[in-house]
Amino acid sequence: MSEIRKKIAFHTLGCKLNFAETSTISRSFPEEMFERVSAAENADIYIINTCSVTDIADKKCRQAVKRFINRSPHAFIAVVGCYAQLKPQEISSIPGVDLVLGTYEKFDLPKYIANHKKNKSAEIHSSDLPSSESFSPSYSIGDRTRSFLKIQDGCDYGCAYCTIPMARGKSRNPGIDSIVEDAKKIAAKGIREIVLTGVNIGDFGKSTGESFVNLLGALIKTDGIERIRLSSIEPNLIGDDLIEMVAENKKLLPHFHIPLQSGNNKILGLMRRRYKIEHFAKIVEKIRNQVPYAGVGADVIVGFPGENEIDFEATRLFLENQPLSYLHVFSYSPRPGTIAAALPSAVTHATKEKRSKTLIDLSESKHLEFSQMNIGEQAEVLFETTKNEGMITGFTENYLRVESPWQSKLAGEVIKVRIAGIAESGRLTVDIIN
Repeated sequence: MSEIRKKIAFHTLGCKLNFAETSTISRSFPEEMFERVSAAENADIYIINTCSVTDIADKKCRQAVKRFINRSPHAFIAVVGCYAQLKPQEISSIPGVDLVLGTYEKFDLPKYIANHKKNKSAEIHSSDLPSSESFSPSYSIGDRTRSFLKIQDGCDYGCAYCTIPMARGKSRNPGIDSIVEDAKKIAAKGIREIVLTGVNIGDFGKSTGESFVNLLGALIKTDGIERIRLSSIEPNLIGDDLIEMVAENKKLLPHFHIPLQSGNNKILGLMRRRYKIEHFAKIVEKIRNQVPYAGVGADVIVGFPGENEIDFEATRLFLENQPLSYLHVFSYSPRPGTIAAALPSAVTHATKEKRSKTLIDLSESKHLEFSQMNIGEQAEVLFETTKNEGMITGFTENYLRVESPWQSKLAGEVIKVRIAGIAESGRLTVDIIN
């Protein structure tokens, strides 16, 4: 009689890159031995892929670990990812954790849980960060309508507030041919949209003497790929050639997410960012001139050490005057081992909360304005496969979420629509164009 398969569940926190890696790790478990189940179910084994970009991310990781331990006290608990690389001892001290794996080791997870038996204390396997030559290909399949394809890992920038270089190592990437092969595998599964992910995707090519634009050119020519979306890309790495390529190729979706971080040059200097606000403004202007309906979003950190009221007001005014579609707003949190953690003139929690709300309100206003600008326009929507309160939802090319009454034939398909209005949910309503 064959051995009963063990139920294994995966829970991912953080960025699209983590989702790509979790999906790849999950496929490394033999189906004849393991049955993958939802993280909402009781399982024999839980794998938690963690994030450590902020102290809130750390807290969410600890909460998730404890939640699974409380739900299934006898389950094997493995914690991997950035938080596991940075603070393995902190995680291993949580009663009930069995295994902690660092950045390099997590891709060999099946080897480390061969017997999947509870340990009296957590085992830690966390070596030095991968060398610049070490790259673990990853892409997501079956979890979502879109696939997240990892094209790059690590970062060489050393921003004052960031622990990612400590968690993931130096910037590195595979060759274009390798990524194209992964893209073909994704397309063969009938997936319509690929999201290119990494820590710093615009840095692609540093390991191989190629370039990000070279990669996009190769992916555009790859049969079976209908839509290519870029994840976050640094402003100093958005050149005229990239903007022109997006303007001229329908496969490249008109959506730029640009981490600005501050609208004040003094604070950008303290953050050790590689550009000034004038450069960011020129990039956005070029995008709007060549791709008028592009979705353009920005990350912003409020409450960085030394940010006074004058500095913040400069940021608010700068953002107000930029033709952006939305903002992702983060409150600064000190990360151990970073330059910023030792900077003077810390901003109080209450002040950070106040500034964050101000920019979130501004983001909502800008998103409404951008949504209204699109009413009456035609778009192509990739509809999701889930039914939500009788509706089906999806994203336009320029990253506007729309909704329509559920029709099963729309699920997973790219459908031409006309933007009709804005629903109470905040999503756009559409008319299907037959």
